[in-house]
Amino acid sequence: MVVENKGIISYIRVYKEDLAVFRIKSSEGQIPDFKAGQFVTLAAHNAAENKIIRRAYSIASPPEEKRYFELLIRWVKKPLPGRLTTELFNKKEGDEISWLKPTGSFTINDSMHDGTPDNRRLVLIGGGTGLAPFISFTMHLKSIGSKREIVVLHGASYVDELSYRELLTDLEEESLDKGKNIWNFKYRASVSRPQEWFNRSWNGQKGRVESFLAPKPGSEQSPLEEMVGEKVTPENTSVYICGWQGTVDGVLDYLKPKGFVTEREKRSDGSYDIKFESYG
Repeated sequence: MVVENKGIISYIRVYKEDLAVFRIKSSEGQIPDFKAGQFVTLAAHNAAENKIIRRAYSIASPPEEKRYFELLIRWVKKPLPGRLTTELFNKKEGDEISWLKPTGSFTINDSMHDGTPDNRRLVLIGGGTGLAPFISFTMHLKSIGSKREIVVLHGASYVDELSYRELLTDLEEESLDKGKNIWNFKYRASVSRPQEWFNRSWNGQKGRVESFLAPKPGSEQSPLEEMVGEKVTPENTSVYICGWQGTVDGVLDYLKPKGFVTEREKRSDGSYDIKFESYG
């Protein structure tokens, strides 16, 4: 039986008309335990259909945050208005919302297939709102004092869609200040429509987020490999991808020829190097 819990929208940060961060507080007090990378299902009454609509959203806040769930949500407007997101983007701070207990398997691997610790570099690749679970990953790993190298790569069409950019930039500055032996974190973003006037100030990576994996002209190294200072291999790197299926496919096109294997296509010994979660 589906058990809906009551909550309120305690905070909304609007990045643009169709992109916002929502914080959901439980009416019962603290939110339940969950793992970084899991999702929560929201439920709202759709007046036009006179029925309850439910949709799942990755949790951006870390498990250590017990006051609220934080969600990065895009309002679906085409080809038809989203049945849940339209209701959500019409709500205000203080309005009620229902939610279901968090679940999902898109979580961090702490150990290898043979039970030994997985100390490989974490490369977290998010397209659009697919960044959300990696905010949870990052803040959780920081909270527990993880020494693993973390690289967050985020892609968006426009600079104002680079959500959490300030937070992620500050986290990299902290890594530079404290030293990699304390906090080893890097963040890079890419804008896929650099020719458009709104993006005129952008001077970073251009193209889709998977372009970080493509060898640079005249070089055998990709921008990612230049960033980490070595060739990226299954032996030193594990990769997590979240976003549209096109983003997932684009990343896999670069990584599979390098010997990377997905969780869904494990090697005979049970090992793998890539986990992904796609939508659309």
